[in-house]
Amino acid sequence: MNTPASYFDRQYADAADPWHLAERWYDRRKYNLTVAALPRPRYHRAFEPGCSVGVLTRLLAAHCDGLLSTDRIPSAVEAATQRTADLDHVSVRQMTVPEQWPEGSFDLIVLSELLYYFGSAARTQLIEQSVGSLEEGCHLVTVHWNHPVAEHTCTGRDIAEHLDTVPELKPLARYDDSDFTLTVHEHNGDAASALSPARAEGLA
Repeated sequence: MNTPASYFDRQYADAADPWHLAERWYDRRKYNLTVAALPRPRYHRAFEPGCSVGVLTRLLAAHCDGLLSTDRIPSAVEAATQRTADLDHVSVRQMTVPEQWPEGSFDLIVLSELLYYFGSAARTQLIEQSVGSLEEGCHLVTVHWNHPVAEHTCTGRDIAEHLDTVPELKPLARYDDSDFTLTVHEHNGDAASALSPARAEGLA
């Protein structure tokens, strides 16, 4: 089953930034690794559901012509909006995934600390929606905590293994440590391997 919505309501009722995303070195390091793992220097249109207070949003924005970031909690949306107020190419909206999903296609989708809040069926739906919205040859990035948490339905490693079974996704990069797992997959419907940054520039 999914993590109850009341869990998030309680978290944000008690603190503006309940996971201290803007304060901890752990999160700054994780976000910097996430951005460093992007296979391209620039993306045309990116989507970041579950953006919370927008710390990663601001870092992603430096690599995007347009970025849509969403969260289901109004106070998180307000905080992310304020954090990116000077960035005209960033749009922050209230949205509950997977029930709600944006129109159009994207060349980058980032699922950060999100998928383990969903049970198997909803998680599969969210991944399928992400694949369906990704343009061919474009990228899905996921980052998730590995330690057991009562409100989490799985770990980052579980999510990475799930993504590796999706036929339309080709693994491009993976980073593992005891705390989190970061993956990069390319939406590639044919049998070819994913196009690494070196291959994209003709170096390999």
